[in-house]
Amino acid sequence: MEIIKLIKSNPVLKRVALWLLQDPYRPRPRLWVKVLWNPFVHDKGKRSLVSKRSRMDVFPFNQFSLGDYSTIEDFSCVNNAMGAVVVGSKSRVGIGNTIIGPVSIGNNVNMAQNIVVSGLNHGYQDVTLPPREQKCSVAKITISDNCWIGANVVITAGVEIGRHVVIAGGSVVTKSIPSYSVAVGNPARVVKYYDVEKEQWCSKKHQLIKKDYGKTA
Repeated sequence: MEIIKLIKSNPVLKRVALWLLQDPYRPRPRLWVKVLWNPFVHDKGKRSLVSKRSRMDVFPFNQFSLGDYSTIEDFSCVNNAMGAVVVGSKSRVGIGNTIIGPVSIGNNVNMAQNIVVSGLNHGYQDVTLPPREQKCSVAKITISDNCWIGANVVITAGVEIGRHVVIAGGSVVTKSIPSYSVAVGNPARVVKYYDVEKEQWCSKKHQLIKKDYGKTA
């Protein structure tokens, strides 16, 4: 741990260490890191599966873990260079998904195809430099247990999705979504919620009518 602190505090050592871990023009770990280091520092649960046709750009200096019975499907890309990527148990990262940390995915989460979940943003404020050369910012994305994320969804940095949430296909989630709700659109908005008292799913329109009726009664 002391060596890691020393490297992080010294710009020269930090540049050398990063060069040893990855090609500066290709943001993926070098072969020796994948073969000789990652298998000993990253956690893969019982009967979990990472497809051989997925792209695992995971580094040893940030956490990557995959829970029991969870799957990362073909053509997905997982990157933990800027923050940990944690996937719970019995969850599925679908075909062609892109997961860029920091991201936490709970248990029993079902993710369809071509989803982008990125906790990373590139800076753009300095117009004398291209965005790729500017400092990045990160904000953790949390997807709680029992969620269903539809195909082609984009989830942006800092978003928290509650328990048992459905995100409709093609939605762009820019703000947090409360538990037990259905969200749709760009930007995504809640259109249904679960009414605990009635024990049924209700529309937001019904909720507004109910509130208006309460005020005038």
